[in-house]
Amino acid sequence: MADQKNTGGFSLPVPGSDTPAGANTAAGNAVPVTVIVPPGETFAGTYTVVSDTSSRDLVVGGGVLLALLVAFFFAKNAYANTLVTKRVSPNAANAAGWWMFILLGALATGTVLVAVNSAKFLSPLILGPVAAVAVIALVLMLSASRK
Repeated sequence: MADQKNTGGFSLPVPGSDTPAGANTAAGNAVPVTVIVPPGETFAGTYTVVSDTSSRDLVVGGGVLLALLVAFFFAKNAYANTLVTKRVSPNAANAAGWWMFILLGALATGTVLVAVNSAKFLSPLILGPVAAVAVIALVLMLSASRK
C-alpha cells in the first residue's frame, strides 16, 4: 500500500486532547467550533457546547405533550358547546373546536420541543412550520366560529 498523507480533510481528534483535530487555533485564524456532548459529560475548551438530548428527556417531554393533548381535547368539546349555545351551527362549532385543538397542539408541541432541548429545536427550520400551522389554525378557528 502506498503511504497516504493527510490532505487536510476530516481527521479524528487525538485521545485526551481538548481541541478537535484540524481546528485552527492560531490567534488570527480562530474558527468557531460547535461540539455536541453526550448527556452528563462536559467539554473543556473555548467552543460552543451543544448538549445532546437524552432519551429520558424525550420521554418526559412526550408524556407532558400527551397530557396536554388530552386536556386540549376536553377544552375543544367545551369550546364547541359554548359556540352552540351562542347560536353557531353545530357543524361550524365542531370545526372551530377542532381548529382550536390543532392550534393548542401546535403551540404545545413547539413549547415542549424548546423545553426539551432549546439548542437543537429552537431554530426557524423547526419552529417555523409549527408556528405556520398555529397561525393557520387560529385563522380557521376564528372564521369557523363566526355566526
